[in-house]
Amino acid sequence: MRVNTKSLLAAGAVAVIATLGLASCSGGDSGSDGEASSSGTLTVWVDAERVDALQAAADAYSEEKGVKVELVGKDNADIKDDFIQQVPTGKGPDITMGAHDWLGELSTNGVVAPLELGDSAADYLPVAVDASKYEGTTYMLPYAVENIAVLRNADLVPEAATGFDDMIAKGQAAGLAQPFVVEQGAEGNPYHLYPFQTAFGAPVFGSTDAGYDPSDLQLGNAGGDQFATWLGSQGKNGTGVFNTDIDGDIAKQSFLDGTAAFWLTGPWNVGAATEAGINVAIDTVPSPTAEPASPFAGVKGFFVSSESKNKVAANDFLVNYIGTEDVQLELFKAGNVLPALTAAAEAASSDPIVAGFAAVGAEAVPMPAIPAMGAVWQYWGIAEADIINGADPVATWQKLAADVQAAINK
Repeated sequence: MRVNTKSLLAAGAVAVIATLGLASCSGGDSGSDGEASSSGTLTVWVDAERVDALQAAADAYSEEKGVKVELVGKDNADIKDDFIQQVPTGKGPDITMGAHDWLGELSTNGVVAPLELGDSAADYLPVAVDASKYEGTTYMLPYAVENIAVLRNADLVPEAATGFDDMIAKGQAAGLAQPFVVEQGAEGNPYHLYPFQTAFGAPVFGSTDAGYDPSDLQLGNAGGDQFATWLGSQGKNGTGVFNTDIDGDIAKQSFLDGTAAFWLTGPWNVGAATEAGINVAIDTVPSPTAEPASPFAGVKGFFVSSESKNKVAANDFLVNYIGTEDVQLELFKAGNVLPALTAAAEAASSDPIVAGFAAVGAEAVPMPAIPAMGAVWQYWGIAEADIINGADPVATWQKLAADVQAAINK
């Protein structure tokens, strides 16, 4: 299935970028897609929408360190593949912007170099630091953290729900036939359902100090069976709360029309709700159990090329310039996603919408970046859609776990 996370760190995201002042270096020219720069220039690929937010940092580094920083705007859809293809040839940038869930692919292709955060690691949100690591090694300087939360129409339901059942009850008391909506679609959407799965103690993988463990698939544990049973009870043959006929557009319109008071989505949809005149409050994901419902966190950041001829300068620029409160707040203004640096996140949280997502994000877990996660996405959504539509919950869930394990073992 296609997971629509709008970059899994999608909109509403915090980003700082600057207009690309394409400068050629004294030690040799470096085109936007040319050879990795020599020691006189750092070439940085960034999402074209975030170029301007980085320009001041690039100019400051150039002036203070004598190393020119060339910002190159790229289509976000092309950055990862272009980076993987060009780095082994000695071309491409010294630094690229990207998402943490690229890490498994980037690492296994040998195109990223370790990054030394040093003492500054303590200055970032813990989930951002965790997401920046692969097999225990840090490879990314984080700048934004994104997760889903519940948007509540505070005019329809003035108080936050204390749990999943209370959410439905509050909506029904407000006269709504379908109080809560969440994007699903014919192939399901496990990204949006994951908070409920975690509430039953059913993570995708177990983890160690080095991160997620691909040899420890947890989907098929007892908690997974309990989640599947609950999911079935909320589907077609139960309460009907979850419905595969509801895709992203339908869920959105239901909330905008006021026919639903609660909408589980990401910061990328807040603008549409506020522009529609809705009094939006941001709530934690209401848990169906006594345990927290923890969503995935998507983290955006910057990677250093394994073939960069100027890794020391690249590390310095990222840690000491991009990793500052001012720059991270500029990125936030450009993308409106929660900054990864704690001080910047606290400053941005003066906005109650941002503060709401930050509170939910404090209980979020990094989306697994390990290659084995590809086998999970292959089967996960379809299995959940089948359960919602009436298939035997436990049997379907156990087949999901078996199919994923077989795919990982290949």
